[in-house]
Amino acid sequence: MAMAHNVSGAHPTRNRLLASLSDEDYQAIEPHLEAMAMPLGLAVYESGGPQGHVVFPTDSVVSLLYVLESGASTEIAVTGNEGVVGISLFMGGETTPSRAVVQSAGKGYRVRAAILKKQFESRGALQHQLLRFTQALITQMTQTAVCNRHHAVDQQLCRWLLLMLDRLPANELSMTQELIANMLGVRREGVTEAAGKLQAEGLIEYRRGRILVLDRPKLEARVCECYAVVKREYDRLLGRVTGDPQHGSYSAPR
Repeated sequence: MAMAHNVSGAHPTRNRLLASLSDEDYQAIEPHLEAMAMPLGLAVYESGGPQGHVVFPTDSVVSLLYVLESGASTEIAVTGNEGVVGISLFMGGETTPSRAVVQSAGKGYRVRAAILKKQFESRGALQHQLLRFTQALITQMTQTAVCNRHHAVDQQLCRWLLLMLDRLPANELSMTQELIANMLGVRREGVTEAAGKLQAEGLIEYRRGRILVLDRPKLEARVCECYAVVKREYDRLLGRVTGDPQHGSYSAPR
């Protein structure tokens, strides 16, 4: 994991989960938050490896991947500023068979495992929000499995693009077709064909490893129901953004 010291970045409450806490609950954990750089490709944790920290992304996005013995991988979920990376630490599992890799570079904050566990076991608002996030994450994982099995690659690509856009400040992504294929667990040719369809329909523009979303409403109309299922559950459990993401400006279920 990257060194967490002497890193300047967004305020911790750019993370929506931290922003949803009351002043009292936030102040209890704020002294233990360590800023960290999250460059593209950073392994936040490895499959089966020790997890000494949980990470709260602020402007980065992390992919949770399942890696096969052959080396092939498939993305099972993404986490950005709506949540936390490393749920096994407070769920009692300590390790996980998945791998967490930064997919969109940025910053984040980490908390040592012992501190997070202590705060979690105090049964306060942080525990409540972490459990809500975990339920939302499980929904995303479940729906991803369904989507990968039953829907066409172009629909999967639409879902993936929308999930990424929800976690990024802009409508442009830096991503090669090969990497997208690895994320979706499909052949690169399938992604090339799917991206070509979306580009021909005027939904995206793809060139030199960059995808620019031109028409989000049409992309939402084109996607399968899986995206809406996941988004509704995240909105229901974690609340909607009501303003600039500073501390206290998010509406979240209490």
